[in-house]
Amino acid sequence: MKTVFDFSVKDRKNNETPLRNYAGQILLIVNTATRCGFTPQYTELEKLYETYHSQEFTILDFPCNQFGNQAPGTNEEIHQFCKLNYNTEFPQFKKINVNGEKADPLFTYLKTQKSFQGFDVETPIGKLLHEKFSAENPNYADTSDILWNFTKFLVDRNGLVVARFEPTDAFDTIDKKIKELIEK
Repeated sequence: MKTVFDFSVKDRKNNETPLRNYAGQILLIVNTATRCGFTPQYTELEKLYETYHSQEFTILDFPCNQFGNQAPGTNEEIHQFCKLNYNTEFPQFKKINVNGEKADPLFTYLKTQKSFQGFDVETPIGKLLHEKFSAENPNYADTSDILWNFTKFLVDRNGLVVARFEPTDAFDTIDKKIKELIEK
């Protein structure tokens, strides 16, 4: 059976990085953007990383410019932005596509493991996104595609995808699920 650890990705300097280097760790894999309304989530992501990194947890950050061109700039410019504005310490990789023909194989795999989970329509932004996508396609919720920046996939120590969190999901929910995996 294939796992996340069977894939290789490019780091921000374009070096091949086998994800088996993270075998035995719990991962949160995120597609990000630096000019998105969700960009402040970097603060919460860094907080999770600082809290759990010593317990074999890490975040893998994949900038993506597919949603409203909200991740402009080079890999190094994006990295500098994150370091200066959010003091991020978790690994950041080369900018990628997460959907379509040019989607990175890792994200193609992630989407086969956990499909779209729905926006939290109790939040103003969740309601706005739901209305936007419903107007474009009434069946949008039936997809496995990533619909926006800051979609997160939680991976257990065996490389299996155990949860998908949409950008509107509360960080308390994500934190709780990470704790459950750590305590297993």
